[in-house]
Amino acid sequence: MTRAFAQRHRVASAFDTTEQLLADQAIDAVYIDDRQLIKEQLMPRIQFEELKAEFKRVLIKKGCDESSADLSAQLMTQTSCDGVYSHGVNRFPRVIDYIDKGYIDLKAKPTRVDGMGAFERWDGNLGLGNVNAKLSMDRAIELARANGIGCVALSNTNHWLRGGSYGWQAADAGCVGICWTNTQPNMPAWGARDRRIGNNPFVMAVPRHEGHVVVDIAMAQFSYGQMESSAMRGDLLPVPGGYDEQGQLSCDPKEIAKTWRVLPVGYWKGSSMSIVMDMIAAVLSGGRSTVGVGKLGSDEYGLSQVFIALDATRIAGEDYLASAISEAIENIHGSARVDPDQPVLYPGERSMGYRKDNLANGIPVGDELWARIKAL
Repeated sequence: MTRAFAQRHRVASAFDTTEQLLADQAIDAVYIDDRQLIKEQLMPRIQFEELKAEFKRVLIKKGCDESSADLSAQLMTQTSCDGVYSHGVNRFPRVIDYIDKGYIDLKAKPTRVDGMGAFERWDGNLGLGNVNAKLSMDRAIELARANGIGCVALSNTNHWLRGGSYGWQAADAGCVGICWTNTQPNMPAWGARDRRIGNNPFVMAVPRHEGHVVVDIAMAQFSYGQMESSAMRGDLLPVPGGYDEQGQLSCDPKEIAKTWRVLPVGYWKGSSMSIVMDMIAAVLSGGRSTVGVGKLGSDEYGLSQVFIALDATRIAGEDYLASAISEAIENIHGSARVDPDQPVLYPGERSMGYRKDNLANGIPVGDELWARIKAL
């Protein structure tokens, strides 16, 4: 990867400073849902560095070393800044709760267990989930630099928070990134009532200097974090996300939360994907499957994850990589719109709008949640 390509890719990557993104004029696609934006504008706004400082302060107070606390806080703040509050600021109190319960070992670092060629197996040792995930994708990228492709399978780790962060990370390095995680049993298999499989988030990313293409999806129609955020705002889901206590499809996240009967994305297809992704993560990492995670209890820890990087810049060449992705996006943007006022977007494009707005105006955080974090 050339230095010029790396610099261009920082435009839409996991940013290092507030000033870096504010100074960048290349991001011109600012698409944010009007209803959510109105609600966020009514909430207090916390500047990026202030929110990060609070996350870092609490982690250090709990016993985390300065370097890991800074990295974890940066990742959580970036997630919140990109509008994924469910897996950033909203989830932070739960991270601290898991530290207090002993599920997260702030002193632990991931260790290499084994490897062959471009594949390595690591043990997360129950360290901070987002730090473990970041380091794992770092290593997958290093392996890809040497081999064209790199894969790290990670066992015994914690919730990685926003999985898309590691897709952005790979794309920032000029790589195609693919990663996924298993979860506790939180979703029924297709045709079942009781939950025995996970919603297993899955991420794919493609580098593009005008803005990376990143898809970050759970195998459920909506992640539990998304539904929790919708419930906090008093919103209904735009399409059915699961079943209520009467066994009827529902758009009410509060009713779905009572049953845990979330709807697999693509019905039987999402169910099948979840089952096989879990098997692959467990087999490659030597860690727990969703069944094993469930045996630990009602809380979610001891997970298995997979991180893959492909050096797309060297494989495809910079020119072809840029032209092929741009051609596909131009074709998508040229779609006939159902609603003339709603643009057709590529995956990850909406995040650029949230990021630009939140960097300029501050990240929306509810009064009660902010008071709770300040009191930690």
